[in-house]
Amino acid sequence: MGQPAVRTVVGAAILREGRVLACRRTSPPRAAGLWELPGGKVEPGETNEQALVREIAEELQLDLEVTGWLDGASTIGTTHELVVATATATGRPQPTEHDAIVWLGADELDDVEWLEPDLPFLWQLGDLLRQGESS
Repeated sequence: MGQPAVRTVVGAAILREGRVLACRRTSPPRAAGLWELPGGKVEPGETNEQALVREIAEELQLDLEVTGWLDGASTIGTTHELVVATATATGRPQPTEHDAIVWLGADELDDVEWLEPDLPFLWQLGDLLRQGESS
């Protein structure tokens, strides 16, 4: 028996007015209280973009538009890997699976305690948000 296939988890860096949306987890217990870029697992037959649009509609009641993908992937245990898209969304987030949300600017990304798989993407997000401030 070989290794099980690695499943993709998609995260959304939802950008608005020079800030990115962070969401605080309530479960599982080891992740509760930590912050993440919202998203979820890609289901069989879905593209990464389709999965992200579905997950954000379910978790935050938002219509998402993917605008690009950040470089790299981050491992989650031995069975999953996280990829992160940049996106815009219309409407006001209505969290269904998180107990708090916050919009963070480039200099505020370290103000919350992130889930470990999200950490490698923060420097890219900081650069993107700073670029937006100067344009």
